[in-house]
Amino acid sequence: MSEDMQDMLDMENRDEECPVCCSGKHKERTVQEQKAMLTRLKRIEGQVRGLERMVEDNAYCPDILIQISAVTSALNSFGKVLLSSHIHNCVAEDIRAGKDEVIDELCGVLQKMMK
Repeated sequence: MSEDMQDMLDMENRDEECPVCCSGKHKERTVQEQKAMLTRLKRIEGQVRGLERMVEDNAYCPDILIQISAVTSALNSFGKVLLSSHIHNCVAEDIRAGKDEVIDELCGVLQKMMK
């Protein structure tokens, strides 16, 4: 197991917040929203496991690269759906409530996503 993965597990076991990337805020989602998101993530997880098997089986490099492209595309698609939902719901609600600082937060998130 990688050191980063072990650090994440240790943090989860200590029931602490992520000091680097987590805002500490939470978003209540409907059961349907959560199920749809988890289904997509589990599909992506399966693709990543497929990549692991390909490496273990000494698959041809271009075949692995094509699968990497598929995983990247799936993650990007998931991110776009989540971003759209965030803008339509969280950001719009905060702006209506007079919380204009949400615009700066959104700009910061977009800058990090576009690296």
